[in-house]
Amino acid sequence: MEFIDIELLNKRLPELKQEFQSKRPFRYLMFDGFFPESVAELVHAEYPKIENGTWNGTTYIDQKNKFQKTEFDAETAMDQVFKELNSVEFLSWLQELTDFEEELIGDPELFGGGLHQSISGAFLNVHVDYNINPKTKLHRRLNVLVYMNKDWKEEYEGYLVLWDLSNGKKECVGRFAPSFNRCVIFETNEVPFHGHPKPLNTPAGVNRKSLATYYYSKTRPQSEIVSEHNTIYVNTEGVSGQVKRFNSGVLAFLERINARK
Repeated sequence: MEFIDIELLNKRLPELKQEFQSKRPFRYLMFDGFFPESVAELVHAEYPKIENGTWNGTTYIDQKNKFQKTEFDAETAMDQVFKELNSVEFLSWLQELTDFEEELIGDPELFGGGLHQSISGAFLNVHVDYNINPKTKLHRRLNVLVYMNKDWKEEYEGYLVLWDLSNGKKECVGRFAPSFNRCVIFETNEVPFHGHPKPLNTPAGVNRKSLATYYYSKTRPQSEIVSEHNTIYVNTEGVSGQVKRFNSGVLAFLERINARK
C-alpha cells in the first residue's frame, strides 16, 4: 500500500508550485488533501495515544504540553508513512516544488520531527528553526507538516501562525487551522518565524496532532549563511507572553528537579 500518491501530487504540482513561489518574504504553501482519503483515515485511526508508547513531553520556557515520538514498529502505518516522506520520489517532488539549486536530503532519524501531539494548555512560541542539524551538520531548508485533526474549532486555538519580522516589521502573514489532512510546507532560513503561541483550549480527549518532517542540503545560498544557531524564539504577545514564558520556565525547572530525585 502506498501512503503518498505521487502521481496525484504531480498533477497538482503546477498550481502548488505557483502558490509556493509567489509568497514573500519567505515561501510557503498550505493545501488540503495531502494523503488519499483512505490513507488519511488509516493514519488518523493508528495515531498512537500519548498513554501508549514512548513520547517525549519535556517542558521548556517556550514550549509546553507538546509530545514527540520518532520510533515506530516496523511495517506499521506510521513507519511506512515516514519512510515515504523520506523517499526518493517525494524528495524529487519537493525539489521540483521549491526549485532549490541544492539537492534536498531527507532525515530518516526524524530529528525534532516525527509525530507531534499537544494537549490542553500547550503552546509553541513563535520562532525560527535551528539552521544546522547538530548531528549531521547539514543545512535545514524545508519543513513539511501534515495535520490530523478532525472538526477543529476556532476556540481550540492551536493555529499555526507565520510572521514577517524582517526589516523591523511585525506582521502575521499566515494563520492556518491544524485541520484534518492539511499540509503546510515552508522554507527554513532566518526569515520564516512561525509557531502556535496561543495555549490550546481543547476539551478532554481532543489533542492537536501532526506529522513533521524536515529536509536538508549540504550547503545553501550564500545570502542565507549565518553562524550555526539553535532555535530562536520571539515574544509576539506582549505582557501575556512574558507571563506565559515565566510560568512555563517554573514548570520546566520543577520537572528537572523532580527528575533528579
